[in-house]
Amino acid sequence: MYGSYTGRSRTRRRVAGLRTTGTAAALGAALLLAGCSGDGDGGDKKSAPTVEQQPKDKDPYWVNPDGNAARQVAAYTEDGDDEKAALIRKIAQQPVGEWVTPDNPESQVRGITEAAAAADRDALLVLYNVPHRDCGQFSKGGAADGNAYRTWLDGVAKGIGDRSATVILEPDALLHLVDGCTPQEFHEERYDLLKGAIERLKQQPATKVYLDAGNAGWQSPDALYQPLQRAGIAEADGFSLNVSNFQTTAVSTEFGKKLSEKIGNKPFVIDTSRNGNGSNGEWCNPGGRRTGAVSQTGGGAEMLLWLKTPGESDGNCGVGAGSVAGQFLPEVAYKMIHGY
Repeated sequence: MYGSYTGRSRTRRRVAGLRTTGTAAALGAALLLAGCSGDGDGGDKKSAPTVEQQPKDKDPYWVNPDGNAARQVAAYTEDGDDEKAALIRKIAQQPVGEWVTPDNPESQVRGITEAAAAADRDALLVLYNVPHRDCGQFSKGGAADGNAYRTWLDGVAKGIGDRSATVILEPDALLHLVDGCTPQEFHEERYDLLKGAIERLKQQPATKVYLDAGNAGWQSPDALYQPLQRAGIAEADGFSLNVSNFQTTAVSTEFGKKLSEKIGNKPFVIDTSRNGNGSNGEWCNPGGRRTGAVSQTGGGAEMLLWLKTPGESDGNCGVGAGSVAGQFLPEVAYKMIHGY
C-alpha cells in the first residue's frame, strides 16, 4: 500500500503459502477435530484438540483447529510453555475468516466447508483475488485477468456446494475504484466482476454474500452508495466494513447505518478483530492496538466478525518490522491481546 496514512483503507492480506488447502486441509481439520492420537500402547486414547469450537448459540462460525494461531498454541504446548499457550489461545479459539488463496479454489474451499459442516458450524470465507488488487502495493496480485477471476470464483462456488457459508467479497476492490487508486481502464471490468461474483455465489443455496465497503475512515456514505449499487449490492445479503482495519465498532456502526439507509437498508457486518483501541491513524502494524469484541450476532451491526487473525503481520513495518504480510507473529499477538 502506501508509506503514510492518507485516510484510505489499510487492509493486509494472507499470503498463499500460509494456508493449508484442498484434501490436506479437510484431512488435517478432521483429524484435529477428532483429537486423534495414540497412547503408545495401541489403545484408542484421544487427546484434546488445541482449540475447540465456540458454543453454536454464541457464534455459528467454525474455529479452524489448524489456523496460524492454533499452530502456535500447539507449538507452545509441545514445548511445555503453558503460559504462552494460554495467551495465544485467546486468539486461536475465536472463529476467524478463512482467506481463500489463488490455487485450487474448489478443493481448498471444499476442505474448509466440509470441516465446518462436520463440526456443525458455518464457514466464514474472505475472497481477495480480483485482478489489479491493492493498486500494485504490498498486497498486489490477484487473478491474471477477468476470465481467470471468473474461473477461480466458479471454483470457490463449487467448493461451497450446498454447505452453509458466509462470504466477504473482495476487501478494498470497490473503494479503490472510488478513490481512483485503481486505474480508470480497469473500472468497468471490476464492476462487472463484482456483480458477477455476487450472482454466481448466490446460486449456492446456503451462501450469504457481503460486498466490502471499506471503513469509516475512508470516503463517506455519499461517495459509496452509487458504486455499491453499480456493483450489485441489491443482490447481495449486505456489505462489510473495517476489514483488517482499526476503526471502533461505534464509529463503524454509525457509518454503516448511514450507508445502509442509502442502499435499501441492507445489513452490514463489522470486522472487530483489531479495533479494541480504535485507530491511531496508522495502517501497518501500528502499536497500541487491541483485539476487539469477539464474533457475535448483533453488537450494533448484523454481526461482529473477526476477519483477520490478530497477530498476523501487515508487512515489514511497525511492530511487525522484519516480517512479511500474513506471517503470524507471537509478539504482535501479545501486544494485540494486552493493547500496547
